[in-house]
Amino acid sequence: MILPILSYGHAILRQKCQPVTVDYPELNALIDNMWHTMYRANGCGLAASQIGKPITLFVVDSKPTFENYTAEERSRYFPQGDEGITETFINARITQRFEETWEDEEGCLSIPSLHRKVERPWSIEVEYTDRHFVKQHRMFSGITARMIQHEYDHTQGILYLDYLQPLTRKMLESKLRKISKGHISVNYPMRFRK
Repeated sequence: MILPILSYGHAILRQKCQPVTVDYPELNALIDNMWHTMYRANGCGLAASQIGKPITLFVVDSKPTFENYTAEERSRYFPQGDEGITETFINARITQRFEETWEDEEGCLSIPSLHRKVERPWSIEVEYTDRHFVKQHRMFSGITARMIQHEYDHTQGILYLDYLQPLTRKMLESKLRKISKGHISVNYPMRFRK
């Protein structure tokens, strides 16, 4: 089922999310719906809070990005041997952010039409539970690590806009107001603030 994505301005997007328990009602259906919703919106990641569920759950698929990149882009954005992931992250926790950082453009399905450069660590270590409730502890780098950090931030009530300089954010205020009121056209269902 395709679910509407909350637009910028919804209070849930600013909430710190609650842990997911193994008995969370209809968890598998929710995860399936998140994947369908993300793909319908042509996204590479989606957090449960973006569909109105303030729980520590997100999905990331960096494989299509790898497949669509040129060989030169692949070598720039993916470590050697990495072809991307398709993964569900439950109760994720970033346990280490490595020193090397890089800047790249980010966007968000909840903030359509806006993209800005954000500096993030190139590599991270993450502890999480997969959709089968198997505990994982993995290191991710490059564009995959960026996608994970972006979605993880959603579970903490943080948006990529929070990393921008105050002047840049000030210049975006009128566009953000339009987005929050639904004065924007997107090709996927959204819930705007009333």
